[in-house]
Amino acid sequence: MRAEESVANSVGADSTIAMEPADSEWIARALSGEAEAFEALVVRYQGRVFATARRYARREDEVQDIVQEVFLKLHLKLASFRGEAPFEHWLMRLTVHTCYDFLRGHQRNRENSFTDLSVAETEWLDRFVSEPENASEDEDAARTLVQRVLENMTPSGRLIITLLEIEDRSVKEVAALTGWSVPAVKVRAFRARSEMKKVLARLARDKYL
Repeated sequence: MRAEESVANSVGADSTIAMEPADSEWIARALSGEAEAFEALVVRYQGRVFATARRYARREDEVQDIVQEVFLKLHLKLASFRGEAPFEHWLMRLTVHTCYDFLRGHQRNRENSFTDLSVAETEWLDRFVSEPENASEDEDAARTLVQRVLENMTPSGRLIITLLEIEDRSVKEVAALTGWSVPAVKVRAFRARSEMKKVLARLARDKYL
């Protein structure tokens, strides 16, 4: 009996999942004026949007602003969704563009001082300067330094490095998200990596001069 009940419960759970409306249904209902349908889309994807925003904003209030802007744009632009790609891809492209706009709007406030490094960060930097091949990128200090470096990069450079290196996306995926051509993404990636090295070099220079 227990096995039969387990199977029945499993079937019931699967049925509940199957009954969950698809994105296309929520979209159609939202476009017809059903506020609850739009709210359902927000609930379904807000986790992804928040996670993406946190890669580009330093403070939680900035993250909240980005997410609010994303869903405001979604409300205004939902009718332009043609279903040529999955809705999630379309929404994440909108999110990335909003994050990029945020970076460009806050660029002048992004430069940080490198004089307040922690002991762990200083030790990692010492190894990077003397023996770069032995400076592990897996250490917490390295990750913190990478974040510092990113915050001192241009919006374009930071966006490319975040998408390619931190989110581990392919060049084609980055092109789809940004709207840039594949060759343009490759050129921007080359420039971004060069920029990152220069910022890291400045970090070392500021620390040791």
